[in-house]
Amino acid sequence: MQPELEAFLYEAEERYLSKEEIKNFQENIQLFKQRLATYENLREQEIEIFQPVADKLLAKFPEDNPKILEKAIKHWLSVMRYGAMAMLLNNPEYFQRRLLEWLTPTIKANQLETVEKTLYDLLQKQLKEALPEEQLTLIQPFLEQAKISLLESKLSDVGAKI
Repeated sequence: MQPELEAFLYEAEERYLSKEEIKNFQENIQLFKQRLATYENLREQEIEIFQPVADKLLAKFPEDNPKILEKAIKHWLSVMRYGAMAMLLNNPEYFQRRLLEWLTPTIKANQLETVEKTLYDLLQKQLKEALPEEQLTLIQPFLEQAKISLLESKLSDVGAKI
């Protein structure tokens, strides 16, 4: 459950909520409804979002091993699925612990930086076409968190080795 909603429930165990607290609770419920609608939209459109991304990725890297491209697509499918759940829960720590802590070393070990960066850019463009602006705004922080953890940390690692 979202921490904000949990806090209201705990407060209500001891006393009635004030008018302002009730208003804040209603706002959090509305935000949760928006998050849930975004989660459902991402779930329902997963193929429609990722198929064009995969097609464009194959076109940009025709000489690369298709298994490498498939691995990169699977990585970002996982990012999207875990990111959607973290967005629903409003919990960036969940996203970091459940996905990014194990996926970051995997990407580094396989040296997929160029493919992964291109895939991220293609995914961003596709999401802008597939999602309403308010839904894109809800998922975007988690995609940005993934980008920083998975892609930008590699740049600093490379710089440290030079």
